[in-house]
Amino acid sequence: MRYDLDDLRLFLHIVTEGSITAGAHRMHLSLPSASARVRSLEHHAGVTLLIRGRRGVRPTPAGTTLARHARDVLDRTARLESAVASYTRSPTAPLTLLGGGSAMHRLVPQALISFLRAHPDIDVTVSESRTPRTLRMLADGEADLGVVLDDDARDCGLHTEPLGDDSLVVIGQTGGVLTGRTALTYSEVAEHPLVGLDAGSSLRRWIEKHLGPHAPVVRHRTTVADLSVLVSLAAAGVGLAVVPRRAIDPHQPLDVCELQDPWARRHHLLAWGVKDRAASTATAALAEHLRHAALSEPSFRNAHGDPVGRHPFHDG
Repeated sequence: MRYDLDDLRLFLHIVTEGSITAGAHRMHLSLPSASARVRSLEHHAGVTLLIRGRRGVRPTPAGTTLARHARDVLDRTARLESAVASYTRSPTAPLTLLGGGSAMHRLVPQALISFLRAHPDIDVTVSESRTPRTLRMLADGEADLGVVLDDDARDCGLHTEPLGDDSLVVIGQTGGVLTGRTALTYSEVAEHPLVGLDAGSSLRRWIEKHLGPHAPVVRHRTTVADLSVLVSLAAAGVGLAVVPRRAIDPHQPLDVCELQDPWARRHHLLAWGVKDRAASTATAALAEHLRHAALSEPSFRNAHGDPVGRHPFHDG
């Protein structure tokens, strides 16, 4: 005895909703069509499956048994389709690249420009994502590559490789309160008015996580969503800002100081998903463009022409 899967889905919806009308609506069927399918199902089974009443319907004992087994059959079918689908990804399906707010500022856009120009037949889906979420999606096979932070990616079980420096610095207007200083702690920075990123941004949430419950109280004169805007506000003297060194335009006049807090020294890693990267030349090509973009980032010099920090993977 065989049952049509759509008929089983319809029957489950009817049992769940307690109404043939509601079940038909969930299957995008007309009421007469749904009623005819139920009668056909009962004829096929040779027993009454539903008890009709003025307030709806309820399953008979046979109907309850059918609903239980129908749910099991549909669950197995869904798992089977999902397992087979994992082997049928189209070669032209978009790659998925994830990265935090800092990576999205310059690194990822630069890599995307060169990659998309060189590979007009390959599309890339890009999303901003904090490192913990990125690692989960890579481990679940929902993404191909991710730019993650080393501190959060330690012992993640994925293949990773060093990509570049993403240490945090404090910036301010040239000739302002940072003049003559080469390094400060975050507590010292917090003594001055700040400009910052929105509370929901990945960078601000990362900083607040590492500051912990005893973080100094700061005065944010304003918060913005974009790193470029934040740097411009700090350069204009609105307030100090804590930003990744890579976010600074090397030609923009700024006073820049290192942050002495250990958590401010961080690095980007390139993390690979669990998909078979050896079989994906497209993924490997995108990874190479990310490496090249990281290596080609200019070093920053402050208003006095002195270098501010060195790229840890360029030293030697």
